[in-house]
Amino acid sequence: MFWSLVSLLLLAAALRVIYSLIRAFFAWLGRGKPIERAAVNRDLPEDVRKAAAGLDYYYRLKGYREEIGKPTRLTRAQLKVIARAERLVRNDRVNHMMIGWYQLVILFLVGSVAGLALEEVWMFITTGLTEGRYGLVWGPFSPLYGVGCALLTIISLKLRRRNATWWQTFLAAMIVGGLLEQITGWGMETLMGAVSWDYSAVPGAITKWVAVPFLLFWGILGLIWADVVTPWLLDLIGEPTTRRQVVFVLILAVYLGLDVFMTTVCFARRAARDHGIPPANGFEVWIDTHYSNEFMSNRFENMVIEGED
Repeated sequence: MFWSLVSLLLLAAALRVIYSLIRAFFAWLGRGKPIERAAVNRDLPEDVRKAAAGLDYYYRLKGYREEIGKPTRLTRAQLKVIARAERLVRNDRVNHMMIGWYQLVILFLVGSVAGLALEEVWMFITTGLTEGRYGLVWGPFSPLYGVGCALLTIISLKLRRRNATWWQTFLAAMIVGGLLEQITGWGMETLMGAVSWDYSAVPGAITKWVAVPFLLFWGILGLIWADVVTPWLLDLIGEPTTRRQVVFVLILAVYLGLDVFMTTVCFARRAARDHGIPPANGFEVWIDTHYSNEFMSNRFENMVIEGED
């Protein structure tokens, strides 16, 4: 019992240190040489300007009271007013934000990691399985969720700016989700000889990779994404303000690109080995040595790879 408590305390301390290091790193990224922001200079609407001024006063007051050791106590009504003002300012900022490769890379990264984590938790709760659900050879990433996150966010933003109705958002999310699953599932089986999911036995299956229940899921997810996730996530990502931020995200983009390339090559060599095709050059020899059939089967436990018994 004693050592269990000690272990929990050490774990908590380690997590706190990691959290502090991450915060310090992102603070360092924000202190580099400034760059011109992509946001369009414009006059804020009156309601947004008043909300921003009120939030600025609240934040400064909160910081001052924390410095003198007097925590800020607010009523429920005051908290609702602050939340409403934050939502108004956040929505206005996001609706006028210019989206580019910087945001897309971060969206892909966040979606890949979060989607993988949620799928792992869901599989453990529903089936008790703890198998790896990885989609790339390096890192805890599932690119299907990464692409879905980026697409849903961009489409949700466009629909928000056009004041789309709920059913238009629902339908758009269904179409995007269905096409994403169809193209990804077909591409994986055709080009890589791997099957990650199969809806053939699911009631309402349209194709091997698309089924009505999951289309409805995509539609509901799209509604939540457009109204809740998109403004919060894009506001959190923001726009680059320093060169350090741009360089850091560029490095992430290069790493993810190499990860996708290596994954494709490894699956291609796996299929070639299964057909008795020897390596054609030194690179393919290196692939066969370090990314053997055993490695691929252990890494991608949830996939049925062509040639496996």
